[in-house]
Amino acid sequence: MALRNETDVMNVFQKFSETRAPASVALIRFMVGAVFLSEGIQKFLMPDANGAGRFARIGIPSPEILAPFVAVLEIGCGTLLIVGWLTRLAAMPLLIDISVAILSTKVPILLGKGYWGFSLPKLTTYGFWSMAHEARTDFAMLMGLVFLLCVGAGSASLDAALANHSSADAGAAPGAQAGNSRSKPAE
Repeated sequence: MALRNETDVMNVFQKFSETRAPASVALIRFMVGAVFLSEGIQKFLMPDANGAGRFARIGIPSPEILAPFVAVLEIGCGTLLIVGWLTRLAAMPLLIDISVAILSTKVPILLGKGYWGFSLPKLTTYGFWSMAHEARTDFAMLMGLVFLLCVGAGSASLDAALANHSSADAGAAPGAQAGNSRSKPAE
């Protein structure tokens, strides 16, 4: 599908940000967004424990480049989720982020050994129950992101406010200015 003009772009944006979900979705947005925002900030504040140092320990390549990139992604997309702007778009890279986190840190626990260059963390037990315990936040974030991707930001969001504003502008009489329902007088 080729986008031909500004109207096509706006139509795609409106479809992408459209939501009929209730205002209570804001609770899920805030929970998921706050965790990612916090984790992104911590990658900068504590680089040895949560940033490049951690990436190097678990076997992520180029940790000095990838850790800051992931931190900025988590901060930016987490903030977008919190305010409910471009929610579905913000959920997509975070789904990739959390999937890599599960593959690189939780699957080795499940297997009881490292794989693909990902190292096994030092724990007292390994296997399914140990992995399930260690991955509880990761799975909650994964499911929260899938939920937001499916339902959108909800009615208490910037996405909904902008969609309502756009549909109000689209319903205005030809020749009317945005926010003004009176049309221009005939000359």
